[in-house]
Amino acid sequence: MKAEPANHGYRDFRKVIRKVYSGNPCYRGTENSLVKMIVNGPTVFHTHARIAPFILTDGNDTAGCFALIADEKLPGVVQVAFFEALPGLGDLWPVIRDKARRLFPECNRIIAGLNGHLNYGAGFLLNRHDEPPVFGLPYTPAWYPGYFKTLEEKRMVSFRFSVEEIRKWSDQRELPARQAGLHTRNMDKKEIRREIALYTKLNNGAFQDHPYWADRTETEDFELFHPFRHFLDNDNLIFAEIEGKPAGFFLWYPDFNQLAKGHHDLGLAELVSFRLKSRIDTFRFTEIGILPGFRKSQAAFAMIRHSLPYLEKKGLRYCEAGFIFEQNRDSMALAMRMVSRSFGAPPEPYRRYAVYEGKL
Repeated sequence: MKAEPANHGYRDFRKVIRKVYSGNPCYRGTENSLVKMIVNGPTVFHTHARIAPFILTDGNDTAGCFALIADEKLPGVVQVAFFEALPGLGDLWPVIRDKARRLFPECNRIIAGLNGHLNYGAGFLLNRHDEPPVFGLPYTPAWYPGYFKTLEEKRMVSFRFSVEEIRKWSDQRELPARQAGLHTRNMDKKEIRREIALYTKLNNGAFQDHPYWADRTETEDFELFHPFRHFLDNDNLIFAEIEGKPAGFFLWYPDFNQLAKGHHDLGLAELVSFRLKSRIDTFRFTEIGILPGFRKSQAAFAMIRHSLPYLEKKGLRYCEAGFIFEQNRDSMALAMRMVSRSFGAPPEPYRRYAVYEGKL
């Protein structure tokens, strides 16, 4: 097995993706525009990250692909991103490791399954391979973790529950009087660049201690939102302010994967279907971030409560929250509290994922 430069960039990746997921009814290609953006460039991300795409060849046959990424905002780390491979290829890890050592001798750690940045996606799926993924959550075949079995496994989870249960949780609580200065609002898409700038600032402030976090720029985040901007509404991004100061944000969006099938990405047909006859019943609880100085406030609760009328109006019945790193205690605690108060018992994770970390 050899790793050779992917001279045609995303075109080479697309061939592998079609091989791996041929005949798989659960696969969704709605992340492929993101893969193309990062593999081919140019983007703002490329100004501080070195990206080297490879294909894996078995004789004359292409059998896999991956991109090695070294981001100066995650010093000392090489990422094995956008990995895809056919089953039964043997011990791929030495092949990948040797390429990383030669290209990035200054790095001493490697992470498989981190796709450039947490906002771009992370993790190999460990269970529920017989279900389509929720938009923005990873879907990979069951054999991928076996290729990285000698590395340390870092687990993540998602939780799934109903909007009715969120309503029940909300109705059990009241905002205390001391939070009279707490205000929540939807974003204003007419001022999208200003709103993305605020989102970026809050993101960077809220996640400094999060595993694998790297600071973003507003231009990078605008590039990320831009491809599906027409699918977003003002209520998909909610901000909290306390005494006039930004305190946090809550990002959610419908499960756009219910609009697309197979290798097809989101396009005009899906947009028309979404706007005119959407049958989406699930939403992704994507991120909730609170600045450190406001974490003892009711900002998170207030933003979730703020979202409920919009969720119910859109006919959304289910929520999937994640991915959440098991070592990220704050996020895990919020999810556990929220669902425990509705179910009366601690919830079980719905989907499980992992990234794999080791020394170079």
